[in-house]
Amino acid sequence: MFTKKPETGESVTKMGSERLSESKTPFAERSAPFPAKSPSPSAKAASRTAPSIIGEDLTINGNVASKGEIQVDGEIQGDVRCSSLLLGDKSQITGGVTADDVVVRGKVLGSIRGLRVTLQAQAHVEGDIYHQSLAIEQGAYFEGKSRRSDDPLADTKPSGAGDPQSATIPEKASGPESKSHGEANPITPRAAE
Repeated sequence: MFTKKPETGESVTKMGSERLSESKTPFAERSAPFPAKSPSPSAKAASRTAPSIIGEDLTINGNVASKGEIQVDGEIQGDVRCSSLLLGDKSQITGGVTADDVVVRGKVLGSIRGLRVTLQAQAHVEGDIYHQSLAIEQGAYFEGKSRRSDDPLADTKPSGAGDPQSATIPEKASGPESKSHGEANPITPRAAE
């Protein structure tokens, strides 16, 4: 491009760019063309961790919890709690699902709680869905109740505080017969612990 090396102090001009030769300051001293600002959403997305992947050949017996994204291609027999959940075509979850974003292509046998829930065409869901936004593609199988909620994640009850226990306690105290069987009730020892 250059036929000779420019001498020190000599200005360099590029073809079609007269403004560069008018500038007397070197590049290091020029102000930035764009003001510095906080990291953009795409920069924040790049700093997030990669999703946790449960492969096709993996079966988990127990609950799974993550602060990030989980992609399931295998099988989970237990509850799943995370920020974003993607269930692949061959995935199967037997238990409850709680996540901000849930995309189902596989099989779920249990309830789903999510702000945004999507059942794609390959999905098979048997259980209730508590959601803020629900999309069901044509061809998806869904058997259960759909309940819209402003905050479906907050409606989650801690384990051990389910309806059967609360329904059993009033029955125990209501009848004259229940007082004689109070010690045999399996719920009474757990409440004492």
